[in-house]
Amino acid sequence: MAPKTYSWISLWFLITVPVIAWDVGYCFARPRSFEGGDLHWIWRPYAIYQNIDLVYGVEAYERGDGFTNAQSLMNVLETLGNIAYLYLAHVALSPVAPLIGFTSAALTLAKTILYWAQEYYCGYCSVGHNSLKDLAVFWILPNGLWLALPTLITLTLGSDIAGVLRKADAGGLKKKKN
Repeated sequence: MAPKTYSWISLWFLITVPVIAWDVGYCFARPRSFEGGDLHWIWRPYAIYQNIDLVYGVEAYERGDGFTNAQSLMNVLETLGNIAYLYLAHVALSPVAPLIGFTSAALTLAKTILYWAQEYYCGYCSVGHNSLKDLAVFWILPNGLWLALPTLITLTLGSDIAGVLRKADAGGLKKKKN
């Protein structure tokens, strides 16, 4: 039986694969990806972002802050999950696809909550220097998408998975009564 799919979920996973790969490349290529580095031309917009979110900046790199690359490693895992979901849902037509999509979205959500919580608990040490406008435009709104959409995906796919489990349980109860 082919899995139930949602265009918006598939589109989110499809769009995020290259976006995350680009971000991971920036993080793992530091310091060469920094402004002034020989590979910076690939990540030109990060000339702004490395000064908005200092976790991505030179100072964090120079003091050996491992959070940036640790979260990038998690990005690799979530992206592999996104690719697996797309393959299983649209090519293999596997009933396992919703579980993989749910897990990948839950990983994205948990990692993003951790990212925001880290900022909160350190007193906004990496983004607190920004004006409210810059913070909203360059950090809150873009990063907010990584909270909102994975939340909606986990709720949607989680509901579908729970529905299938309830149906399977009800079928099992009928067999036991007979």
